[in-house]
Amino acid sequence: MLLATVALVLGLGLLVWSADRFVDGAAATARHYGMPARLVGMVIVGFGTSAPELVVSALAAWEGSPGIALGNAYGSNIANIALILGVTAVISPIAVHSQVLRRELPILAAITALAAWQVWNGTITRLDAWTLLAVFAGVMGWMIWQGLRKADDALDQEVDLELAAVHLSPRQALFWTCAGLVLLILSSRLLVWGAVEIAQGLGISDLIIGLTIVAIGTSLPELASSIVAARRNEHDLALGNIIGSNLFNTLAVVGIAGVISPLTVGPEVFYRDILTMSALTLSLFVLGRGFFGRPGRISQVDGILLLLAYGAYTSYLMLEIFSG
Repeated sequence: MLLATVALVLGLGLLVWSADRFVDGAAATARHYGMPARLVGMVIVGFGTSAPELVVSALAAWEGSPGIALGNAYGSNIANIALILGVTAVISPIAVHSQVLRRELPILAAITALAAWQVWNGTITRLDAWTLLAVFAGVMGWMIWQGLRKADDALDQEVDLELAAVHLSPRQALFWTCAGLVLLILSSRLLVWGAVEIAQGLGISDLIIGLTIVAIGTSLPELASSIVAARRNEHDLALGNIIGSNLFNTLAVVGIAGVISPLTVGPEVFYRDILTMSALTLSLFVLGRGFFGRPGRISQVDGILLLLAYGAYTSYLMLEIFSG
């Protein structure tokens, strides 16, 4: 148990560090090759911070731990909205100016509904997984089309400011892209092994481990980038990180894991986790879009409410552990 705990902590630490190096390297590489700022922000940064979830869930599915694969993806989505956006909004209220992000929010809500429909029957088949990947390809195509349009947007300016802080030569950028990816894989392997060993040793389901420790750990890159963006008043970038990450988790992470191995889903995943994720996504849609003359904004009060919601959800999971 001690060795597994050390592996879990070491894996999480290395995972966060390597994810940061990977995102910096990939973003700098993309900019050196002339990729528009909007594409870098929406695709490289937004999806790149979800690389830990992708690698961890893929390895978990490959090694026969579907609970960690699903729990990591859905638990990260819940943590991204309730915990990360909650903390970020408490530090600095998030005002949504970007029209691109407002158009992405309905897409995220629709994709969350698709995930709920697939989980309803208790399994994510390979057909379901390929469907998710096909939708992901469509969303990526739409984002690339949006990114290539010339219309200026608030997100572009914030991404330019963020990228200006990364000083890497083309060779350094390529090195950290490759090295970060290799370290991501190695640290994910260590993390999955430690999580499975702890779950088995304590008699806890790997789903709970995936929803809590693993999900929070793999969401740390989003937490760090969102807090930094909020402190710099880059509100659209902070929200864009979360939207991009949740799109990636729901479509690509679950899709790739399901293609590797069909995922059996217990009823509690729908009634507890999917419904929580759906409610939080709906709240994000309402707050981010703004209705009845209210501008898109996540206030400090909203942030506190999101944190309370995450505390209630986590407390319920802990109650299940101790009562089980």
